[in-house]
This record gives sequence, C-alpha cells and structure tokens, in this order.
Amino acid sequence: MTLADLNTLLTARQSCRAFRSDPVPRGDIEQILTSAAQVPSWCNAQPWQVVVTSGAETDAFRSALRAEAETGQAQPDLPFPTGYSGVYQDRRRACGWALYEAVGVEKGDRAGSARQMMENFNLFGAPHCAILSSPAELGPYGAMDCGGFVTAFTLAAQALGIATIPQAAVAAYGPFLHRYFNIPDDRLILCAISFGYPDADHPANQFRTERATLDEFVTWRGASTE
Repeated sequence: MTLADLNTLLTARQSCRAFRSDPVPRGDIEQILTSAAQVPSWCNAQPWQVVVTSGAETDAFRSALRAEAETGQAQPDLPFPTGYSGVYQDRRRACGWALYEAVGVEKGDRAGSARQMMENFNLFGAPHCAILSSPAELGPYGAMDCGGFVTAFTLAAQALGIATIPQAAVAAYGPFLHRYFNIPDDRLILCAISFGYPDADHPANQFRTERATLDEFVTWRGASTE
C-alpha cells in the first residue's frame, strides 16, 4: 500500500445517494467491518457497536423509519450542531445546492427539497444499513473514536467497490432506534451508514463536493525542511 493507493480510495469515495437493490455478500460485509475495527481508539477501548441490516430486515426498518420521520419528533442522543456560520455554512450550502441541481430541484422549491430530504429515511434505496453506537460514559471521545471507524468503514467498502453514505439524519430519531433495535439506553446512537452497490447513472450521484486547501485549515509553527 502506498500513499497514492490511499489517495485513490479517498478521492474515489463519495456519499452515495442512490443504490441498486443487489445485496452485498455477507463475507464482504464482514471484511469491511474487520478492516474498520483496526482504527485507533483511546486506551484501545474500541467503543463501537454496530447493528447491520440486510434483506427483509432493511426493508422493514426503512418502512418504520419513514413512518417515524413523518410523524415523530427528532431527538438525537448526540446533540446536533447549534448552527453553521462562515465558511462552514458556505460549504454546507454548496453541497446542498449541488445535490438539488443534480436532481432537478430548483431554488424555492420547498416541496422538492423536502422530498429529497426524505430520501435519508428511505436509506437512499440501500440494501443494507449499519447503526453505530458508543457507550454514553465515554462521551465525546467515544464518539470521536467511532468517527475513525466510520472513515475506515467507508474506505474499506470503497476498496471492494461498495458505496456508502454516513447519515446523521437517521440518528435524529434516537428513542425510536433504541426501541427498534433494542439498543441499551447507556449507549449513544451516533449515525447510520447506508451501503450497497451504487446506482452510477442516478442524477444524485453525478456531483462531487470540493475540499479545502491546506492554507484554509493548517497553521504552521516552527521551521520545517523543504
């Protein structure tokens, strides 16, 4: 493995918003999970626990989740951002409008944007979903460790030609997810990862987001060699 190999995976990966219905073989899912579990964690606590759905279980969850999103009240275990400002708001808007433009939702079309938002709760048609949780007692640092797991999961999947999308929107319905999957209350539900084979021709998969340059996020201190 070279840095170029890693960069190929990083740049090829994208948040997939339309999947084919074909299931991923169990062996490939196990490989993805095994690879993701190699990431570092504070004191080697390995705080992640994962519920993975397949087949009819995914379809049943999708249906129940849609119903909850249409009638229930959002109540995430992990507090959502209180706001986006400055460059973070700019990047968020750029991503949103790129998606809307790709799928034909014009500015001001609130019904269209609402329909696209609801695709989160359709799991974008993915045949599989992983629900990720961390012990509440580990707080933000357990969640941070699990962020590494999410990254490794998406890259391992990409290496196998499997598309992913980490979803905070699903985790907005924490109490529902605890009940549905019998996840103990002493664990924080952090996110979902919907995954499967991408629908490469779908308009929602035809745009890419940009990344900031080093000058935008790095502060250098001290001398370094050229």
